[in-house]
Amino acid sequence: MNLTSLLDSFDKLHVLVIGDLMLDRYVFGQVSRISPEAPVPVVEWGREENRLGGAANVALNTLALGATTYLCGMVGKDTESTVFFDLLKKNGLTDHLVCTASDRPTTVKTRIMAGGQHLLRMDKESVEDLTEKDELDLLRKIATLLDSKRLDVIILQDYNKGVLSESVIIKLIQLADRKGVPVAVDPKAKNFWAFKRAALFKPNLKEVKDALPFKVEMETSALKKATRYISEKTESQLVLLTLSESGLAMRNEDGFFHFPTKKRKVADVCGAGDGVIAVASLALALNLGLAEIALLSNLVGGQIVEKQGVVPVDKEQLRASLAYGLAAFSPQS
Repeated sequence: MNLTSLLDSFDKLHVLVIGDLMLDRYVFGQVSRISPEAPVPVVEWGREENRLGGAANVALNTLALGATTYLCGMVGKDTESTVFFDLLKKNGLTDHLVCTASDRPTTVKTRIMAGGQHLLRMDKESVEDLTEKDELDLLRKIATLLDSKRLDVIILQDYNKGVLSESVIIKLIQLADRKGVPVAVDPKAKNFWAFKRAALFKPNLKEVKDALPFKVEMETSALKKATRYISEKTESQLVLLTLSESGLAMRNEDGFFHFPTKKRKVADVCGAGDGVIAVASLALALNLGLAEIALLSNLVGGQIVEKQGVVPVDKEQLRASLAYGLAAFSPQS
């Protein structure tokens, strides 16, 4: 297989990303003293930077990989949503599927950074499910898109912020089933088991530990048991469990496989899961095998953790990394 051609084939795909939209705000400063009011550092404000986060970062990744990308979710009617919409335009994403709600804020994660260290994070958000009106608005927009556009895969990106309630999840999967569009999901614990019959089910180890009724350790036997349990209960075609520095555990109808990854100098783990669900979903849409999906997922996740802050994958850097080929990432069953 020509792996460069494989990357180029992403350009013909059309993907819809649905989920919790966020604004990632970074405040960069310097610490020169401890506050006399409390034993905490005083950060001298330097500069502020806003980036797309949550499901919007997944969309940035699929876009960066070459796919035509549609994004759907909910923001508030506030100043932060204006910043969010400006960032969508700047990054080449359309906003016609992004809904606004007057009764909830735009989710904002503000990170205070100094000296290369992450000192503090402040979250502004609502975790309540959407109102009936907002849910109908969201589903109507998605149904219209499905009737008018060809889609190769739908990604459901859940952060427990209320957009992907159990009701919405069930209706979205039904819509996708009727149109014959495969669904890839990145779940969180609250509605973990609501995602049924997905083509790809991609939790991380923490989410699995939170959701499963038994203890899950970083041992082959435990990972086999966990992925089998998830596969049977969710009826998913492929379970892809991310294991940080230990790579990936995967299960499909052919059995269980563990794909290790190379060691990385980790700068920031934020956004790695977004990159993995993005590239794995596109690879799945091309009907690639487990080895190719694992290779791409490990390379994308590894690339992202080496960079500070939430950033999408660099396709040309990924292309260069693929020169190492599949052999270095052979599975361990």
